[in-house]
Amino acid sequence: MPRKARIDAPGALHYILLRGMEGKEIFQDEADRDNFVDRLAHLLKETSSSCYAWALMPTQIHLLLKTGKSPISSLLHRLLTGYAVTYNNRHRRHGPLFHSRYSAILCQEHLYLLELVRYIHLHPLHLGVVRGFSELGRYWYAGHSFILAKRKNEWQDVDHVLKHFGSNRERSLARYNEYMKTGLEESKKAHRKTWRGSTLSEVRRLRKDLSKAGRDERILGDSRFADGALLNAKKQSLIKRELRPAGPRDLEELAQKASALFGIKPEEIYLPSKSPDPVRARSLFCFWAVAELGMTATSLAKELGISQPAVSISVKRGARIARDMGLQPPEKKK
Repeated sequence: MPRKARIDAPGALHYILLRGMEGKEIFQDEADRDNFVDRLAHLLKETSSSCYAWALMPTQIHLLLKTGKSPISSLLHRLLTGYAVTYNNRHRRHGPLFHSRYSAILCQEHLYLLELVRYIHLHPLHLGVVRGFSELGRYWYAGHSFILAKRKNEWQDVDHVLKHFGSNRERSLARYNEYMKTGLEESKKAHRKTWRGSTLSEVRRLRKDLSKAGRDERILGDSRFADGALLNAKKQSLIKRELRPAGPRDLEELAQKASALFGIKPEEIYLPSKSPDPVRARSLFCFWAVAELGMTATSLAKELGISQPAVSISVKRGARIARDMGLQPPEKKK
């Protein structure tokens, strides 16, 4: 049975679950986690998207995001591709890092925002990543500590969450913390000191608890919200069919940057050649296109007129070249 298309729109709230391939770890140390967080922060700012809750675990990532200027699917594709390429090169591994299909649920904000914030931010505690509630407040790889102002960042929208607990910041912080403790106590009373079941089943439980279930597994909301989301998705699908898909606008700029470094013309990147300079320039071009534009090896293969495996080899070679030369991806024109 074919998978259903993602549902998205500017201002839409999404619960995102990312999992490691075959349940394997996706972070080995703080350098990996910092790399992921830095990439997420950059993309949130670039796309004017909002993050209300997040948590990094050894084999899972949980995010609560609101769509900005770009579709959430585009943001996630760039985030995961760029991180996976860096991770694989850093740890000398091959193959996919993330489960091929991440989970995304469109959420009705006024019903589920706070439930999902609490659910996501308690997750490191329930999975044993931290040992107690006080330690959760000092766990730097989840949004709870930032809401408590233990640390600061510029990309997590703390104020949007706290305003639901009152206008006075000190009181809203206290009420938020109490809300979190209440959720923890409720889970203990239900004999659920850890959540060992399916993560998605836990999210779907929210629908039953609030008796506001939508009729589509991609949607967390009441019937009116679900019907509106599905109607809008249908309209957007019809519009997309009539539009001619545009290719990545920054490919030409990447070709110019990569070719200039090796003293060749940009068009030589697209021509078959085994000479060292064109090969290195093409490899760097492929790496930047995947890591920064979020392009797939398949789409790049069509652009370059070569095979998909050849592109994958070029990406790995380009990553080594960028590392050895100390190169940062070229900044996009504003």
